[in-house]
Amino acid sequence: MEYLSKNEKETLKQAESLSKLLKPGDIVCLFGDLGSGKTTFTKGVAEALKVKKEDVNSPTFTLLNIYRGKYPLYHFDLYRMESRKEILELGYEEFFYGEGVTLVEWAEKLKDLTPKEYLKVELSHQGPTERLIKIEPVGEKYRDFKIQ
Repeated sequence: MEYLSKNEKETLKQAESLSKLLKPGDIVCLFGDLGSGKTTFTKGVAEALKVKKEDVNSPTFTLLNIYRGKYPLYHFDLYRMESRKEILELGYEEFFYGEGVTLVEWAEKLKDLTPKEYLKVELSHQGPTERLIKIEPVGEKYRDFKIQ
């Protein structure tokens, strides 16, 4: 599934649409360059899960933020992660397969720790405010996701 978002508001709306399908135990892996909209997309998911979007920020230095809403929202930012060991030390599996929804920015850093099943969201610049959003199910669990 591909969507062309013309601005931040449309990116938030697309994330909110995806959120309607998410439930505890779901994992969303976000891919994209700096400034491509990963945190904006996360804000849209958070808002749909009843977390105030202004409370959401990129956990670049804290590595993980936990937000309380309809379900817990576990927001990882692996940008600064240099090794597999650092990710393991976060205790990521406790969150990935826990009671909430997990979003991972810079998911490419997971490498061999990437879950077998997840929703892949790839964001890319298409202009100053435009973003191409590609959403791809990975694994059987997500194959029937239909986002409107």
